[in-house]
Amino acid sequence: MHSESKRVFFKDFTFFVPGNVYEPAEDSFLFAENLPVERSSRIVDVGTGCGILGIVAAKNAEHVLAIDLNPYAIRCARQNAKLNEVIDKMDFVQGDLLGSVKSHSKFDLILFNAPYLPVQDKDGSWLARSWTGGKSGREVIDRFINEVLEYLNSEGRILLMQSSLSGVDKTLQRFANQGLHARVIASRSLPFFEEIVLICVTSSKGEKPNGSSSN
Repeated sequence: MHSESKRVFFKDFTFFVPGNVYEPAEDSFLFAENLPVERSSRIVDVGTGCGILGIVAAKNAEHVLAIDLNPYAIRCARQNAKLNEVIDKMDFVQGDLLGSVKSHSKFDLILFNAPYLPVQDKDGSWLARSWTGGKSGREVIDRFINEVLEYLNSEGRILLMQSSLSGVDKTLQRFANQGLHARVIASRSLPFFEEIVLICVTSSKGEKPNGSSSN
């Protein structure tokens, strides 16, 4: 894989990313910079891509489950986990969102750098699926919100990355409709009037999310 891959760095981590897997960009790095992990936590990284979030989290977490629909991403993430010496703390599953997880499984932290860009014409390639969110940009985000509560521990957290182009207020409201408390904890402005935001969701309105920052 390495001879045909691009090398990407984040802090002390190294990732090799082939052309058919999403290459970490501003959203990935903003997410990784705001990823506090407790040592006893059990985490699921949905849409893991090259594995950057799951691998960074695995340095402190008890266990990380990495999921991706793209079989090439699963292979890539597993190899990067070996490279960064966290393979013994991770498992990898090819699947669509959390549907591949047993219904009784609960997590302390659920990570999702969602496909969030509004696109009129779908491209069926594996790479395009990693960022295409349908005409509204919300097709995958809304599916995730509808199913995620089933997998969240009572005092757990969800971290969701999306774009201002796909309706941040709608996301906050949809979580609120499920009795969850959602707030933006980090953001970064990009060209063409877009802003990427990291949303932290908790099951208790009394809990104060950590890791708040803005760029």
